[in-house]
Amino acid sequence: QVQLVESGGGLVQAGGSLRLACAASTRTFSRYFMGWFRQAPGKEREFVTCISRAGGTTYNTYYADSVKGRFTISRDNAKNMVYLQMNSLNPEDTAVYYCAANVNVYSSTWSDYDNWGQGTQVTVSS
Repeated sequence: QVQLVESGGGLVQAGGSLRLACAASTRTFSRYFMGWFRQAPGKEREFVTCISRAGGTTYNTYYADSVKGRFTISRDNAKNMVYLQMNSLNPEDTAVYYCAANVNVYSSTWSDYDNWGQGTQVTVSS
């Protein structure tokens, strides 16, 4: 098990940017596949992006169509951190954003992740 703590959420105007961070408390962070999910009020939790675990000098990343070209996921294994850079935000991006981790599979399916943070609120005003 790994504890995950998100930070960086807040209120931003449409068109603005935010950078979310997720700190992982594990000595084997590089073994984990990491993902970001979000949940808006009254809606189901949805996939945002994921990044593969360490396997050389590059990582695989995958994005939901709704955020492709605007959001960027990255990780720093030396610091046990994963980041989500969000640009060109719009009100439809308003949600609680969750960091998630698993050691088994590079996945966009929330049920494949067995470690979750508490979430951080992102609110985009129009």
